[in-house]
Amino acid sequence: MIAPRLAAAAAGSSGALSSASSSAARTTAPRTLSALRSGTTFGLSRNFSSSIISSARSDARAHASRAPLESRRFLNTSASARQATPVDDATARVDQEAANSDAGFNLEDVERVTDVADVLIVGGGPAGLSAAIRIKQLAEQKGEEIRVVLLEKGAEVGNHILSGAVIQTNALDELFPDWKELGAPLNQPATEDQMRFLTPTGSFPMPKPPQMSNEGNYIVSLSRFTAWLGEKAEELGVEIYPGFAGAKLVWETDEAGNKIGIKGVTTNEIGLGKDGQPKDSFEPGMEFHAPLTLFAEGAHGSLSQQVIKDLKLREAVGADEQTYGLGVKEVWKVKPEKHKAGLCTHTLGWPLPLDTYGGSWCYHMEDNMVSVGLVVGLDYPNPYLSPFREFQKMKHHPFFADLLEGGECVAYGARALNEGGYQSIPKLHFPGGALIGCSAGFLNVPKIKGTHNAMKSGMLAADAAVDALLAQKASAGDGEASAQSESESDEEEIELKPRIDLAEYKKLLDGSWVMEELKEVRNLRPSFHSPLGFWGGIAYSGLDSLILKGRTPWTFHHAGEDRAQTKPASECKPIEYPRPDGKLSFDILTSVSRTGTNHAEDQPVHLHVKGGDYAGHTERNVGTYDGLLGRACPAAVYEYVDAEGGEEHARGMKFNISSQNCIHCKTCSIKVPDASIEWRVPEGGGGPKYSLT
Repeated sequence: MIAPRLAAAAAGSSGALSSASSSAARTTAPRTLSALRSGTTFGLSRNFSSSIISSARSDARAHASRAPLESRRFLNTSASARQATPVDDATARVDQEAANSDAGFNLEDVERVTDVADVLIVGGGPAGLSAAIRIKQLAEQKGEEIRVVLLEKGAEVGNHILSGAVIQTNALDELFPDWKELGAPLNQPATEDQMRFLTPTGSFPMPKPPQMSNEGNYIVSLSRFTAWLGEKAEELGVEIYPGFAGAKLVWETDEAGNKIGIKGVTTNEIGLGKDGQPKDSFEPGMEFHAPLTLFAEGAHGSLSQQVIKDLKLREAVGADEQTYGLGVKEVWKVKPEKHKAGLCTHTLGWPLPLDTYGGSWCYHMEDNMVSVGLVVGLDYPNPYLSPFREFQKMKHHPFFADLLEGGECVAYGARALNEGGYQSIPKLHFPGGALIGCSAGFLNVPKIKGTHNAMKSGMLAADAAVDALLAQKASAGDGEASAQSESESDEEEIELKPRIDLAEYKKLLDGSWVMEELKEVRNLRPSFHSPLGFWGGIAYSGLDSLILKGRTPWTFHHAGEDRAQTKPASECKPIEYPRPDGKLSFDILTSVSRTGTNHAEDQPVHLHVKGGDYAGHTERNVGTYDGLLGRACPAAVYEYVDAEGGEEHARGMKFNISSQNCIHCKTCSIKVPDASIEWRVPEGGGGPKYSLT
């Protein structure tokens, strides 16, 4: 049954909350699902139908231009259209918790509606969707009902997905053997591979390592492919809630209060003002609980990182710190006579210095479209380096300029990606949850591919999850129903179910081609920052790829966190970048406009200086690193500007955060040398609106 307010929303109603939704009523709303069914409060019923979810997504599409997330109206009917405008710099200094406390408002005291599923998945990328699809496929095969809820922070599935991308289809072949007949948007086969080394004015061919072969692969828009996976998941009965950002973990603790596992997650609030105070439209986030929560947030996901840290998952298996790259990408429509459908080119060398790991790609997609991009290892030492401006400079190289001249740039984006590989994979399972996809770090760096591994990890987690759920049901007896059963009307009954520790998932993964291929290439990326250096790294990578194939008794290790590899500005040479010409290269704000990024204007800034210490942050990052964040961010979010007699943070400078520009790449929280920036999810539905990337 759908609660009356949901039914009204599904029929197209909108507007302000009823008088019953006063501030007092909101903070004392019943928490149980039985209360939801009786219509005494707003929220999602446990059997929220797939047709309503489809209506929600259609509504989100129709209103995308005027509201970050209309689909959330089915939960929070007071969510209204908001037009984004630049955030006042002063709002970046608001400490939400302090503001709440000063005004006597505490989010921890707000009563929340709780919904319960059999499996909760946080993140609607290839890994999360593959897990959801596989669970529903297995449930259907076994004649079982397994309720799967998937939360996605983007306004629509695919909106926050960015990659090169060339897809290896082995995981897709397993998930949907008939994917061609089903209309998967894989239309352009990779037909030719090139590997080139760039100098400032020329290029020459390089031997192609076997990992770079794309025979049988497809050049795709990963955003479109992910949206297609979302459609297939919904058809199978997966409940997808776009615009629901997983904001906080719901912990399971022991008697001493120590964190021992995960119960679920809390979605973030809607209708908080930039000062952290509730507006008239305020609605608290929901809690979603499940015996098993799969974290599929992508590289450096905020909840995944918290789980890894608080449960000491790296220490548990002796894993290296994760190392990252930043991929900066554009999609161009080029002249037909310059287009070579299916051509895949990768480069090393210029424009990056030899102490910086990275390289470029150029993929000829369908319809005269070309994907061109640059990956820069975020362990780069020179704080004056700007990944965005390196990419813009790169396009003036004759190799790229000859292709792009006369064309049109139609899309831009950037995203951090995992580069740690095999030795950086943390413990993957814990009571109540597991890490899948790029939340764990399954990118094959030499291949520059991770989608197939992400999908396979989700599918293996699904295999283990279904077995565990059915075993749990059997051990409880026939009287124990799944979370979808109408007989269980209270959250408290389901809370008696033990959290599932998915140890079988790791066993399945260890026996799969995912770990086999990651182990084989484990030494290639770290060899470039070993005593071998850049040229030695190339030589070792060739030897290992062609002859050793990873069959060595040694494993190279990463140096540590990327931020720790940054040198003081006093030890580095400033880099002068050419001005963009507006034809091949562009200024950063023009590029950001091509992402479609948008955040509700009047909400708390989601990029936090830890402890609100703006003076300390500015002193360290301007004094030692000459304002690194202003160059590292590919969206012009951060600025150190002359205070000009106004409010000064340090050294005559003021630190501004323009969170409206944020494209959710996560670079800031990875690279800032003093670890003083905390990236938190904004209101659901905010962020980029990728569709070609």
